[in-house]
Amino acid sequence: MNSRTIIPRNTSFAPRGTPHDPANRFEATSTDPFDDGWDTLADPTPPQDTILIRDASRSIISHNDSPDLGFDRGLNPYRGCEHGCIYCYARPTHAYLGFSAGLDFETKLIFKPEAAHLLERELSRKSYIPAPIVLGSNTDPYQPVERQLKLTRAVLEVLDRFNHPVSVITKSAGVLRDADILARMAGRNLARVHLSITTLDARLARAMEPRAATPSRRLATVAMLSEAGIPVGVLAAPMIPGVNDSELEAILEASAKAGARSASAILLRLPHEVGALFEDWLHRTMPERARHVLSLIRQTRGGALNDAKFGSRFKGSGPYADLLAARFRRAAAQYGLNHAPAPLDCAAFARPNPPPGPGTQLSLAF
Repeated sequence: MNSRTIIPRNTSFAPRGTPHDPANRFEATSTDPFDDGWDTLADPTPPQDTILIRDASRSIISHNDSPDLGFDRGLNPYRGCEHGCIYCYARPTHAYLGFSAGLDFETKLIFKPEAAHLLERELSRKSYIPAPIVLGSNTDPYQPVERQLKLTRAVLEVLDRFNHPVSVITKSAGVLRDADILARMAGRNLARVHLSITTLDARLARAMEPRAATPSRRLATVAMLSEAGIPVGVLAAPMIPGVNDSELEAILEASAKAGARSASAILLRLPHEVGALFEDWLHRTMPERARHVLSLIRQTRGGALNDAKFGSRFKGSGPYADLLAARFRRAAAQYGLNHAPAPLDCAAFARPNPPPGPGTQLSLAF
């Protein structure tokens, strides 16, 4: 595959999450659309191909010291995500690459063809100390392009060989393709999967997450992974006041019936450009509710649309956020999803013996 590859737009495929490309906050200049009288802005959403761009990074594991996260390292084979979730907190990261958090995030995907090789090199270092890696901590490792690139599967194969624990986060049924590896690792307490289920309403999911799996498909994925012996948790996230938060209990109940063992919920986050993109989406998709929803969000964020402070950014503050947290605790207990999953096994980590090189004398022992 070339450094830039275009995947032609499939006209039967779902639309994009947003028609807009906001200015990059790191650029000194920006452009504004202008209609010169020739109806040049008549179609705000022209067909958009997906462009794949090679990543030349020489490392693959990203580390964090956030007190809000339950892990200190993650791995993302892709930057940008074709699922097009309008609320995605990862959108602003595309600005670091010179792209926008809008359409660019959904259509200009950075892929890491050397992901598995780089991971094997990092795990092979004598100084490496194992701890669970979260696969998909920023963008979905099973977004549509994974079907052809198979970078996520190659990463899992390396982790399997090294007996390295992994936790997968996705909202795609594509994870079922790798159930063989995940089940094998789960049998050694090395793997679990977390499915993000934001709503049970297919029409709302189509509007919020246009190219992700349908809610029913995600629940079926929970069931199939569970039947394969792979521990599954559900992320009811993000919870959006006035949009999907009324479904919280129903999501947990359906997830428990499907075989989920644990659950968590996170309040909507709207960092940087995501706030304006989400506000525009609200006015386009549910104009009668937009002002009310924005008011509720501000009630959970101290009057703003976002709160980036550690300790409160995932859960918010104020009466509305407190009530949502209480509802989650009650429903999680009711449906048996309030138990933290058992720690994955780090003690089993072992560097496999390298294959013999040229001229290596093989053992003749029987």
